[in-house]
Amino acid sequence: MIEAAHGPEATTRRVAHASDLRRHQRVKVSILGRYMLADRLEYPCQTVDMSPGGVRLLCAVAGAFDERVVLYLEHVGRIEGRIVRLTAGGFAVHLSATPRKRDKIASQLTWLANRESLGLPEGRTHERLTPHQSGVVLRLESGREVAARIIDVSMSGVALSTATLPPIGASLMVGRTPGRVVRHLEGGIGVRFMLPISPDLFHEGLTL
Repeated sequence: MIEAAHGPEATTRRVAHASDLRRHQRVKVSILGRYMLADRLEYPCQTVDMSPGGVRLLCAVAGAFDERVVLYLEHVGRIEGRIVRLTAGGFAVHLSATPRKRDKIASQLTWLANRESLGLPEGRTHERLTPHQSGVVLRLESGREVAARIIDVSMSGVALSTATLPPIGASLMVGRTPGRVVRHLEGGIGVRFMLPISPDLFHEGLTL
């Protein structure tokens, strides 16, 4: 059994811990992402709540206590840490991040919390890019193939310029990536991927 620490040093640690908890208040937020465990295999995940110092995830494959994990989350980007608690359907991670990265996470969480409380529509502040190869072929449910151009892409979806407007809710393939039409744009469509793109593939050289 681990004995409780006493004395000035223990008091200092408890005060610091309490201060850390206040500074790292958790926000209930649902962000799609992927994670890589020590075996270097990747899996999709979704956040339950998050602070600049930690995150709780829902995921298909649980790691081990104290195992290193690399995360790639929309709005946040690449972060890493260690598993500190196993939960029903997932685990919690203590994040290892620079002060600058923690400040960025805090700003994004504040924006997300305000968006949720005010009922604002999803913005476009999460990380997006336009790949070098923007031309792509869409394969519709009917089997018909149509040409499209990528306007921009995030880890969970893509905005496309195309003359063909499948109905909202329609399933399709964007190149080799399955997705579903979630909105109509002026001269195009917005598609949400069935699973988020792997962080290793999310760069300007990506092909869908």
